[in-house]
Amino acid sequence: MFHNVKNKQILTLTARLTVSPSSSQFFRRDFVSLSCEEDDSSAGWTLRRNTSKPNITQCGDGWGESAGSSCNITVFQLDSGVYWCESREGPISNMVNLTVTGGSVILQSPVLPVMEGDDVTLLCKTKTTPSNLPAAFYKDGSLIRKQPTGHMTIQHVSRSDEGLYKCDISGHGESPSSWITVTDKRTTTPPPTSTSNPGSISIILPPSLSPSVLSVLSCVGSVCVVVLLVLLVLLVRRCVHRKPEGETQTSYLSF
Repeated sequence: MFHNVKNKQILTLTARLTVSPSSSQFFRRDFVSLSCEEDDSSAGWTLRRNTSKPNITQCGDGWGESAGSSCNITVFQLDSGVYWCESREGPISNMVNLTVTGGSVILQSPVLPVMEGDDVTLLCKTKTTPSNLPAAFYKDGSLIRKQPTGHMTIQHVSRSDEGLYKCDISGHGESPSSWITVTDKRTTTPPPTSTSNPGSISIILPPSLSPSVLSVLSCVGSVCVVVLLVLLVLLVRRCVHRKPEGETQTSYLSF
């Protein structure tokens, strides 16, 4: 059944599922609010999920309290699973994987994909206070570093930082693992602007031309201008020289 849900991701996504507080892991009995953010409020988005419970159900149908395009829920371990938004027309939003633990340690990490170049902070948290205890952080099973306050910041993340993360607090236990996804940094090219007057002719050179090529083209243009000036001078001089000859012939005929 979950396989059919994944196939729907090829459709256009017009909504985004957000989670508050922003985390992919929660303690049992934590309060979580999930919202379907969309451009078209008339789409009729509904929050659905696929958990260890037997059926895929929507918010308010045996779990959670529906409030418009949001769903509020007090989570338990059986609420661990995949959540998404779906409209009457069928398209779905991004999918979010939430983990609810009965243990005493969780790793608070981004629930949505992070963009290349951004800074990401991970928090290893205990259910009891104080929560900022020394913690060890792991990626794909290997120790990254130990932090004295339970916080670890990955600066300027790249695709190599994508992976499965968890943490451990001595004397309290280990958190579940959560996957962190890193997406390509979006780049936008500003549209070309023109300050030319109406009727003028603009020459647009390819952006790939190197400075040396542009220099050569500039020299060629200068040579062409000089040649045209020389030809113009020669043409004027020829016309000036031919005029006296015409006048001489006319005077002989009149005589």
